[in-house]
Amino acid sequence: MEQLKHECGVAMIRLLKPIVYYEKKYGTRHYGLNKLYLMMEKQHNRGQEGAGIASVHLDAIPGKEYMFREKAQGKDAITDIFSHIGDDFAGELLMGHLRYSTTGKSGLTFVHPFLRRNNWRAKNLCLCGNFNMTNIDEVFQQLTRQGQYPRIFSDSYIMLELMGHRLDREVERNYVRAKEQGLQDNAITDFIDAHVEMTNVLKTTMPHFDGGYVVCGLTGSGEFFSMRDPWGIRPAFYYQDDEIVALASERPVLQTTFDLQVNDIHELPAGHALTVNRNGNVNISAVIAPSSKKKSSCSFERIYFSRGNDNDIYLERKRLGEQLVPAVTNAIDNDIANTVFSFIPNTAEVAYYGLLQGFMKRGHDVRFEKIAWKDIKLRTFITDGQAERNDLAAHVYDITYGVVHPYEDNLVIIDDSIVRGTTLKESIITILNRLHPKKIVFVSSAPQIRYPDFYGIDMAKLEEFIAFRACIALIQEQNMQPLLYDIYYQCQQELQKPATEQSLPVKKIYQPFSVEQINRKMADMLRPEGVDTPIEFVFQSIEGLHKACPNHQGDWYFTGNYPTPGGIRLCNQSFIEFVESSFMK
Repeated sequence: MEQLKHECGVAMIRLLKPIVYYEKKYGTRHYGLNKLYLMMEKQHNRGQEGAGIASVHLDAIPGKEYMFREKAQGKDAITDIFSHIGDDFAGELLMGHLRYSTTGKSGLTFVHPFLRRNNWRAKNLCLCGNFNMTNIDEVFQQLTRQGQYPRIFSDSYIMLELMGHRLDREVERNYVRAKEQGLQDNAITDFIDAHVEMTNVLKTTMPHFDGGYVVCGLTGSGEFFSMRDPWGIRPAFYYQDDEIVALASERPVLQTTFDLQVNDIHELPAGHALTVNRNGNVNISAVIAPSSKKKSSCSFERIYFSRGNDNDIYLERKRLGEQLVPAVTNAIDNDIANTVFSFIPNTAEVAYYGLLQGFMKRGHDVRFEKIAWKDIKLRTFITDGQAERNDLAAHVYDITYGVVHPYEDNLVIIDDSIVRGTTLKESIITILNRLHPKKIVFVSSAPQIRYPDFYGIDMAKLEEFIAFRACIALIQEQNMQPLLYDIYYQCQQELQKPATEQSLPVKKIYQPFSVEQINRKMADMLRPEGVDTPIEFVFQSIEGLHKACPNHQGDWYFTGNYPTPGGIRLCNQSFIEFVESSFMK
């Protein structure tokens, strides 16, 4: 019911034939560009803050530009870019990016792709990605120790410089080899361009980073690559035939763009890189051994972020809904006949179908209605004060009148996740209360979100989460503040250790309370003034999540089981900052 900032999205195409081949077969030299545009639009759910594309021509002659880039800001960035680019961008290597910032940094400077220029063709490097690194301060120090002087402190820029440095060394090594073979002039350039091994560059670059990532890039000499983190946190899928290689953040994007079946598309394995060299040779190789890492693919991709038209995600979301039937039945005291079921927002629709089908499988007739309708964005309207803003916020949704019998029917509303609770308190509960239901039950297809994400989702502070705030409220009510200080000092002690040796004392704040206790406190805290209708929360269990999404065990936002040392370290730091700002002023 409240919009989380999605992750970024990537799209890549490598044309394996000369441009004239596609011009003859498909009637346009913009075949690749057209496909890139479609891939980006089909992933627009992943980024509305900005977009960028890059292109490389393989047959450019000296004195002519061969590497192009264009960026734009805003929700219409894709249209802005493709509406004014021309033949210059119709290269064999194409890369697109959709941005959603999770670090608070905005502006065209921070829109991908990032470009590192050089007069040597093979040293030109263009990068984009769906990533957030947790140890960027350590990598920054490494750069300065080896003599570099970074101008910007950001994971994107520092990755560009570290990888660029390694690429420089790869090029220089090949230059020495070319000279040793007695090559001269253009033959040296051809030798260098033909022998750049991006796998070598990635193997000496990416092990330094801790985080979730899919990093994509192009070089001026024609190297095309994408690499996935060794924990498999961020998603990447690819397709290959004799005409193209294409990669995207979501599988249905490739299916729709190239008219493919599910089995035609492959998931890029964790810790692996997809590379295509200048000559069009395609390779999938291990860069960081995934066998030493526990695969922790992001479960939030399945619950919320990715579009629900993926075959597997659709079925998983239905299972998430169906598994909630016993808990919902208990919440409405088994009074199914006098209960109306609905959902908010649209991303919860598939889980809603699963919930309804779960009741039907058990032989129940259920009443389902479209209760809430998203209205215009009234929050953008200029008002004089907080009271007026709250009043407008309470009208962001409208409701269907007449289908809920006042004071007789329960109202069950399913959502995919409940994170901060702000929209519930400011808008949803007040609006639904106008129907005067006997009871309102809010159902989340995800478990309680208790911990921050540091791998690319806009959930970075503990105090943002209603589950965390409810737990703190219970601690204060029961005069258990010493527990907070004990955990605070334990977190400080953990931060004195190397990141790989740290544990997470923060988990202890939840141990004294059951899920139901926290649910009840959440209901109390989110109840708007003047609303007397009974309110109850039902959340997915951790076991239910794992059962519904067995191949995506990345559940750190629910359990605190961070897959990387950097995630643990940042969560300890986040708790320290919370205690100091809230209890030590």
